[in-house]
Amino acid sequence: MKIFMVGGAVRDALLGLPVQDRDWVVVGATPEELTALGFLPVGKDFPVFLHPRTREEYALARTERKTARGYRGFEIHAAPDVTLQEDLARRDLTINSVAYPDRAERANGQFDLDSAALIDPYGGQRDLADKVLRHVTDAFREDPVRILRTARFAARFADFTVAPETMALMKHMVEAGEADALVAERVWQELARGLMEAKPSRMFEVLRECGALKKLLPEVDKLWGVPQRADYHPEVDTGIHLMMVLDMSAQLQADLAVRFACLCHDLGKGTTPADVLPRHIGHEERSARLLLKVCERLRVPVECRELADVVAREHGNTHRSADLAAAAIVRLLERCDAFRKPQRFDQILLACECDARGRLGLHDQPYPQRPRLLAALTSAQSVDTASVAASAMSAGSSGKQIGELIQRARTQAVGQWLASLEAPANPLAAP
Repeated sequence: MKIFMVGGAVRDALLGLPVQDRDWVVVGATPEELTALGFLPVGKDFPVFLHPRTREEYALARTERKTARGYRGFEIHAAPDVTLQEDLARRDLTINSVAYPDRAERANGQFDLDSAALIDPYGGQRDLADKVLRHVTDAFREDPVRILRTARFAARFADFTVAPETMALMKHMVEAGEADALVAERVWQELARGLMEAKPSRMFEVLRECGALKKLLPEVDKLWGVPQRADYHPEVDTGIHLMMVLDMSAQLQADLAVRFACLCHDLGKGTTPADVLPRHIGHEERSARLLLKVCERLRVPVECRELADVVAREHGNTHRSADLAAAAIVRLLERCDAFRKPQRFDQILLACECDARGRLGLHDQPYPQRPRLLAALTSAQSVDTASVAASAMSAGSSGKQIGELIQRARTQAVGQWLASLEAPANPLAAP
């Protein structure tokens, strides 16, 4: 039995990055032998075990044979006669196909990067140095998830390029219908991980180049070539703007729900009727309808779907909020459910900030609407709604009438706050 560290741990160590999770492959062993050593079997589709002490994953060396379309259409062969080179050959990219023997691991959990100990039959170290994402073997074509993974790695390692032969292979896979066989859960899993990378725009650029974006997210793909407003930069169409918004969300370290909202907030611009271009009148409601279809198709988590829906509907009103009167501001807060979910309201505002700053010349500009609306919410929250309700009930009011009185009190509070902003400074006040 021989054990090797493989995959991302070796890759990241070679790049000088922190090693988060370590994966291991075991050559020359059977499931029974690992179980006898205390390893816990957890794999459903192929033999994977958890180490009895570290709980890290150990997989038996295996080969795969394509039996049907899609990423589940494989026959797995895991046996003591499978070699390390055969196991590495089934991996996606050369940068993930470098192995390191367990015997070289140091006591503190790190491992020596002496190149003499590395096992690299497919040129992973060379491609790391050249910053290239290249498929290992032609077996790459057998798993369409690898298209998504390659695009995700392009978002993580933004200065890497996809090898021309790998891009050609991905295009062929898309044309052959392999992307159509991807299941929703796996698409969302890879999409979510790509959105959280350092430069998420790269994921969508790679997917678009190979044709997969049109298959997986046609609503997003349609945004390229759609002009922005006439007063915006004509060279930046809606698709390019979206990529800038996504990268701004990464720059501002937004969470997944915010980044997904950024991805979907302008979907309606891809279906803008020709007679209203480039004003995009009504695109907010169109975006919300398209967003619902995307979420149903990909089974997007509820928290991401709900946040994206509000952002799609209200980002225009948020951008224009400096011109709103107190009553309109309170109605905006209510539509955003800000009183019940103030933390989510801040997420909504962050997504709107990403949209506003994801434009040429505005990357470093402030977004005053965000602190302004948070301050407006604080003013509206200062209203003692319990007292307003009690007073209203004592006067015989109920139900909708009480709600209207609370809204009126909140509007008055926001109005007073707005008046304080507009009041001239007292020249006699102490500094």
